[in-house]
Amino acid sequence: MKLPAFDYAAPATVAEAVHLLGSRPGAKALAGGQSLIPTLAFRLAAPPLLVDLRNLADLERITISADGVQLGARVRWRDIEDDARLAAAQPLLVAAVRHVAHYQIRNRGTVGGSLAHADPAAELPGIAVTCDATIAVTGPKGTRSIAAGAFFTGALSTVLADDELITELRLPAWPRERRWAFEEFARRRGDFALAGVALFYDRDADGHARDAHIAVIGACTRPHRVPQAEAQLNGQRCEPATIGRVIKAFEAALEPPSDLHASAAYRRALAGTLLERALAATL
Repeated sequence: MKLPAFDYAAPATVAEAVHLLGSRPGAKALAGGQSLIPTLAFRLAAPPLLVDLRNLADLERITISADGVQLGARVRWRDIEDDARLAAAQPLLVAAVRHVAHYQIRNRGTVGGSLAHADPAAELPGIAVTCDATIAVTGPKGTRSIAAGAFFTGALSTVLADDELITELRLPAWPRERRWAFEEFARRRGDFALAGVALFYDRDADGHARDAHIAVIGACTRPHRVPQAEAQLNGQRCEPATIGRVIKAFEAALEPPSDLHASAAYRRALAGTLLERALAATL
């Protein structure tokens, strides 16, 4: 299908991009375009202005320090895959990115675009929530940091204002001995996940889990952590009896939707199976 008519601008600075977004009600930022362009093609959106971020080189930086990892909004999935430093600095992120669509999409899709689109089955929002990441957004009043857990409000819905631009994703430092896993299931490789699980936990000197983070994607209207499951793992050894209790609490806490792809019962059971596999992978 043909795209609807729109005006186009390619600003040279973040400040200019923010000004343009606020100048026309309904204006949209264009990063990789892997979600926005199909949306335009199907006439699900018709913004009067596209603000192309292609000239904002500052948003393409990957910074790794003792405080963690900072990913600019225009960092592509391929950039994450190709940066060997991230395998140690954020292994959960790298593992999840390998599940994103196909390599053609990973060549163009961006960090900021995925966060702004907020598809509940997308990998990056799930990783951001799991890792207690913060999302930096810039608007007319300056820059603010939003906890990832508060950023996503529902399917394709966030707290991002129309005149704000995502500029950076900030992930906390990753302890070297941390146990982690990522599992998802799709009908075909590269399709959106029917369900997915991301998790990590640390261990004390006696081998008991602490600071467990368990999150679900795809099986609910937004990515979110499941504190009921985390509570069953914290203070325990990750062994078969513990895993059984964690899965039971996890499934009981989920409220998945039914749609043409899967029933609520199927998604709940699938998510529980993926959690079992993920926990087993950490042993």
